[in-house]
Amino acid sequence: MEKERFIVDLNRIREMSPLVHNITNYVVMNNTANALLALGASPVMAHSIEEVADMASIASALVINIGTLEPAWVDSMILAARTAAGKGIPVVFDPVGAGATPYRSAVCKRIMEECRLSVIRGNASEIMALLNVSAVTKGVDSTVSSESALDSAMMLAKAAGAVVVISGAVDYITDGTSVETVTLGSPMMSRVTGMGCTATAITGAFAAVNSNYMEASVHAMTAMGLAGSIAAECSAGPGSLQVNFLDTLYALDAAMIEKRLQA
Repeated sequence: MEKERFIVDLNRIREMSPLVHNITNYVVMNNTANALLALGASPVMAHSIEEVADMASIASALVINIGTLEPAWVDSMILAARTAAGKGIPVVFDPVGAGATPYRSAVCKRIMEECRLSVIRGNASEIMALLNVSAVTKGVDSTVSSESALDSAMMLAKAAGAVVVISGAVDYITDGTSVETVTLGSPMMSRVTGMGCTATAITGAFAAVNSNYMEASVHAMTAMGLAGSIAAECSAGPGSLQVNFLDTLYALDAAMIEKRLQA
């Protein structure tokens, strides 16, 4: 990854304050909205089918997250995704808990079939489940390593025509041909609910300012990892990490990036 291009994208987000439309779950709405604000983007949480098409059409990116599923929300997600894709707006999909229940898997299948996705971000179990590879999902937590899902991610990227991001101790980003890795972050991040969902929302912000979705995804995971690792250094536990993570996202600048990402 070129540090200079990462800094350019970060500055673009702060200068443009792109509107990121989130149809996401109840658990993480506050977390992801605050993370987007701290980064410099402008979040909106709108899931009513009466307005999602209008909202998606004026957004710079759409993030759909199936964490707390309801049939009406699924219809809204698909309508919003079709609207966004029709206008060339990036659509980022988070298949939370894919494979955990038949209904959740069926919803993922429908979204994959009916929507044109730009980026898919999930943990290893979720990515493997999307490709119908045998994987046991414990709720929304991954039971396999990110590395073990890499082959599945590459096949999924080719099949879906989207960039696929696997979050884990090592993050893998692939377009089906090339692979990039991000080795940042802290184990403490797994003790804070919604960190994966936050990564998806932040991916939306970077995709809003960079149409190279592979590069945008690498930059998003780098921002997440940097903020998480820096925040963990001054956090006594998950509670303080949440606050320090937001503060670090807000303060992240070229000097911090140059210091942390030594060539």
